[in-house]
Amino acid sequence: MCDSDANLVEAVRDAYSAKARTTVDSSYAQNVASAFGYSVEELQAIPAEANLGLSCGNPVGAASIKEGEKVLDLGSGGGIDIFLAASKVGPTGQAIGLDMSEDMITLARKNAAKKGLKPPHVAFVQAALTETFPIASDSIDCILSNCVLNLVPGIGKAKVMKEVFRVLKPGGRIVLDDIIAKKPLPACIRNDLVAYVGCISGAVTLDDYKVLLSDAGFKDPLFVDTKVDLNVYFQPESGCGISCCAAPPTGVLQRPAMPNFDANEWVGSYQIYAVKASAEQTADVQSVNPLNNWWDAYPRPKSDAPLVTAEEVVEMMKDPVQKDFAVIDVRRNDHGGGHVRGSTQCPAQTFYDDLPTFVEKFGNTKKVIFYCGSSNGRGPRCARWYQDRLNELGNSASAAYVLKDGIRGWLAKYGDATDLVDRD
Repeated sequence: MCDSDANLVEAVRDAYSAKARTTVDSSYAQNVASAFGYSVEELQAIPAEANLGLSCGNPVGAASIKEGEKVLDLGSGGGIDIFLAASKVGPTGQAIGLDMSEDMITLARKNAAKKGLKPPHVAFVQAALTETFPIASDSIDCILSNCVLNLVPGIGKAKVMKEVFRVLKPGGRIVLDDIIAKKPLPACIRNDLVAYVGCISGAVTLDDYKVLLSDAGFKDPLFVDTKVDLNVYFQPESGCGISCCAAPPTGVLQRPAMPNFDANEWVGSYQIYAVKASAEQTADVQSVNPLNNWWDAYPRPKSDAPLVTAEEVVEMMKDPVQKDFAVIDVRRNDHGGGHVRGSTQCPAQTFYDDLPTFVEKFGNTKKVIFYCGSSNGRGPRCARWYQDRLNELGNSASAAYVLKDGIRGWLAKYGDATDLVDRD
């Protein structure tokens, strides 16, 4: 990516991160969503904070999503389309949102928590669309995007389309709502950073969009001009709301300023459909878990957790006085083969969601020691998540530690010691 493209990506990230941290004028957001096809029932079914007034279509409404399908949303924002998709894929399906903004991912996860939605059913993952998606090949049934791909600069658009094709299952489909240029944009619009962040200046022509899809591998895409008046982004809502009666209160997101050109003359809102050529699918393809790393669906831990040696743990276990500790085995499918005697099993894959209950149980335990196979991945990650939660709560009664070398090191030293090892 060249410096100018990198600068555009940074500008977009900053702008949309600010939107995620700011309260949205709900009347404005509802007006925009309604203009682009969201029904009152759909908007009432999702957390209000998921609708940020950033749509240029309603891809879920046209995607014919079925129960059990795996859906990916590119640039998922506050989660509006993921939540609607989740209600259609049901408990056996998955709805995964990718967004480059940490603030947007944080907002979407908070919104998911309000609806009781958790990974793997619903997952929000921080990822730049200009990089390789953290998604397995041939794993997704339907890919959505809503007014996002126009924000990807330069050659990044081609990269995105090739990644879209890679992760789709054979026979999988895309429904993309995007802004497309009706004619080549003049330099005064192309170089307008505000218009770029506002989804206008980065739009490519219809012919260029067709080339992007064709080069990625898609055949015979369908483009539908929705003919929605784009001034909905700039017009005040009917009645006497914030915009016409007073300045917005501090912390409330102001609607975009009217550009010095007619947006409808230069660009339009389109819905794009395409299918990845079908091939005979195998059971292996059908069963692929889309997320390359399950932990990407959770916040990145911030705290550190010190190591404790096997010898130190043995000393605690044999000390008749020292009982203020707990040992936690975060393995799941590889739990067999032996574990530290007296340890509690808490699988890493569900540990973050179970943190409130875990803290309630162990929050007054002085030392909570985590381990996995070698204590290089799941063990340290869970320990750091636990320490993060303790820090958030201001809890200094407990602290997280990691068993050095994990269960492998433990068994190498004490595998024959029945008083130190439990066997399943």
